[in-house]
Amino acid sequence: MNIVILAAGQGKRMRSALPKVLHPVAGRAMLAHVLDAAEALAASLDVAARITVVVGHGADQVQAALSDRAGVRTVLQQPQLGTGHAVAQAAPHLAADEPTLVLYGDVPLITPATLRALLAAAGRDGVGLLTVNLPDPTGYGRIVRDWHGNVLKIVEQKDAHGDELAIREVNTGILVAPTPRLTRWLAALKNDNAQGEYYLTDCIAQAVHDGVKVAGVVCADIDETLGVNSKAQLAQAERVVQRRIAERLMDAGATLADPARIDVRGELTVGSDVFIDVGCVFEGRVHLADGAHIGPYSVLRNVTVGAHTEVVAFSFFEDSTIGAGARLGPFSRLRPGAQLADEVHIGNFVEVKASTMGRGSKANHLAYVGDAQVGADCNIGAGTIVANYDGANKHKTVLGDRVHTGSNSVLVAPIEVGEGATIGAGSTVSRAVPAGKLTVARARQTVIDGWTRPVKKK
Repeated sequence: MNIVILAAGQGKRMRSALPKVLHPVAGRAMLAHVLDAAEALAASLDVAARITVVVGHGADQVQAALSDRAGVRTVLQQPQLGTGHAVAQAAPHLAADEPTLVLYGDVPLITPATLRALLAAAGRDGVGLLTVNLPDPTGYGRIVRDWHGNVLKIVEQKDAHGDELAIREVNTGILVAPTPRLTRWLAALKNDNAQGEYYLTDCIAQAVHDGVKVAGVVCADIDETLGVNSKAQLAQAERVVQRRIAERLMDAGATLADPARIDVRGELTVGSDVFIDVGCVFEGRVHLADGAHIGPYSVLRNVTVGAHTEVVAFSFFEDSTIGAGARLGPFSRLRPGAQLADEVHIGNFVEVKASTMGRGSKANHLAYVGDAQVGADCNIGAGTIVANYDGANKHKTVLGDRVHTGSNSVLVAPIEVGEGATIGAGSTVSRAVPAGKLTVARARQTVIDGWTRPVKKK
């Protein structure tokens, strides 16, 4: 099956240097959503998809965004002379013995199910045109049908009169047609219109003239046909996608405090009895195991959360793994490479980076753990800093099991702290700490008699 995706437009109303089709919806470019739908359609029909993307404005950027899409061809439309002209640029690459489906890179909500219905209605030799009923069809081309329900013509707003203006069924632009006929119709297009452009919709009139059945398939979900031409419409598309995701999460067993206040910008999978509070953002690939609880306004990016782990409000985690039965937050930070075992506690304003923490270890307040290997059942005291950076290189710190660090202690890497060791509050240690011992490294307290506090000069 030939699939042509039009992605050449500038999108002036977006008021952005970014090509319109690359603006993100749910963390991915609009064009990526359309490509996903096209590939899923082909897979559901068990046919090969020959996908051609027509690029124009910002072609280099769009082509770069497609670099990981194996088998997707791009063709350049320069200048941009309308939708018919755009499809014509792809015509030399279309397989004549297969139908051609035309999609739009700025219509990101279309589903494979709707496209399958369109293909089925068209059959092998007919034309399928996707339509939609709008409450207010102003500005759109009206669909005029014959007594048998076949599409007779498309009447543009400026040309519609009387009963035609009352028609609420309008053209979406998405269509499928036999390729030999489509290429012939494209070659015959005229640009004698106010815009001086070649319109794909004019092929419908040619099909009717040639006696080819044009089946109009009404899309039941108006949202699927939403074309994004402004930032407001982009926001509208975003909420539609997030609503769909929220519904899938709830079907999978998650409880959402408010389905309208969740943002998934990647792939989120959940186990049973997961709870997600309001304002949470999930990016990349995130998995929440059974019973995980995510507090409000937390951000998780490429994170795995173990069963029955609780994440308290305003926490930010990325590229990390968290075991079962852990408790993190509020205001905690996991940076890339953090690996926390079961029952670990990370508390207020604690940052962990490129470090492992063994089962049951705790860092409950105001600590930094970087490039460290922390054993099981350790207690990282408030204000403890693992000083891993010497100004040029990062160094490793190793803490054995059951280590306790006192408040405001500093561990200057590279350093090893033996099992069961205790580091006294306020200590700065830069050499190995023996197992099972109390180590104190701080200046002796001194009281200076006769000292007076300086007074500000007037």
